[in-house]
Amino acid sequence: MIEELRVRPDITLAVDGDGVIRSAVSAERLAGEVLDPWRGLPWKDTLTPELAREVAQSVEEGPNSGGSSCFTINQRMPSGREFLIEYTTVNLGKEAGFVAIGKSLQVISELQSRLALTQQERERDYWRLREIETRYRALLEASAEVVALVRITNLRVVEANATAKALGLVPGGEFYLDLPDRDQRALDGMLEAVRMRGRAPGIALHLSSGAQWSLRGSMITSEAGGFYLFQMAPLLGSASALPAQEASRVEERFSVEDFVQRMPDGFAIVDRQGLLTHANHTFLDLVQVGAEGAVIGQNIKRWLSRPGSGIAVILDLVERHGSVRAMKTTLEGELDASTEIEVSAAGDRVGKPNFVGLVLRDVTLRAPAFSEMSAEAVPADTSSDVPLESMVRSSIETIERRRILDALAQTGGNRTLAAKALRLSRQSLHAKLKKYRLGKS
Repeated sequence: MIEELRVRPDITLAVDGDGVIRSAVSAERLAGEVLDPWRGLPWKDTLTPELAREVAQSVEEGPNSGGSSCFTINQRMPSGREFLIEYTTVNLGKEAGFVAIGKSLQVISELQSRLALTQQERERDYWRLREIETRYRALLEASAEVVALVRITNLRVVEANATAKALGLVPGGEFYLDLPDRDQRALDGMLEAVRMRGRAPGIALHLSSGAQWSLRGSMITSEAGGFYLFQMAPLLGSASALPAQEASRVEERFSVEDFVQRMPDGFAIVDRQGLLTHANHTFLDLVQVGAEGAVIGQNIKRWLSRPGSGIAVILDLVERHGSVRAMKTTLEGELDASTEIEVSAAGDRVGKPNFVGLVLRDVTLRAPAFSEMSAEAVPADTSSDVPLESMVRSSIETIERRRILDALAQTGGNRTLAAKALRLSRQSLHAKLKKYRLGKS
């Protein structure tokens, strides 16, 4: 097919010695162009003035050269359209004139144009990706938390910010493999949950320095394979986990934002259209997103759109009344998890606020009121000969045991979430489970 296109002409002109067209024939590709009006016209009259001189010179020199010539011109057709034509002229003698065989280069021209446009688009995409990469690295380095990108297959660090490097997490090195057995089991369980659901609740790690750190993980997939995105922060009283110089830098960076990030309730700031400008870690956990950069600029109605209590209603109430207190609604996560929450909100000013701050409290794990507890929470033996101290201790233990059982039931046996609901550390909960012989519950 290519050879056929290369050999067959699209236009054949028979031109006499005076340069007048005597015959014009077009091939299939130019079948829509009627060439009869060309007959009897000088060939140069069918061209633009700047090209007419080149053709006239070729016509004059053709009989004397005794050979052929080749040139490319924009041929104006009788219909007014122009085509890029490559002509080859074959001399037939001084009086007989010559034959001009033309091949349309329109397809090649279109391909060249498309190639140029594609190249321009690729360059734009390249610079756009470079800009995104630059912003990503700037955000990574600016984070006060430890942030590391770890390959799933071998747990080797691929990317790490300066804070992570201060802890020994350098690109090419292995993620912590010398953890205590208890922490290693917790880490393995978290990684399995991340692989299955895309993210998992945070866990506590005890590093070799003795400091405690919280670890959150989520999964990122790309053409280069799967990666864990780990975010670590020192637990309360563990700032000494950093080297002295780095610890002083953390102290210098301390601000109100540090409190906001550590809040157990979700916190977010949106503009008047509902676009997110700030979100803390708890909010990211509630909407099941791994990094703040993935939600900034997104409309919060993506997760908060319950009819009658969505973000549009909240923003309207804030504008009219100045604030919203404990509005019950539902937050939809990226992994299809629905969370019952209470939302309180206030604007940056009275009237028409430019920004609105939202506090989102998870009420699914809220402890039941004392009045809602079953009667079995009250000790049966209340006779007067029982010491008051024993009665109080027995009552507390009964209520505590019942509360632990309720929390485990509400969380499906997940001790980490149960400990969070009870406002206990995981170690304290484990001790109480052992005390009340609830280890198999």
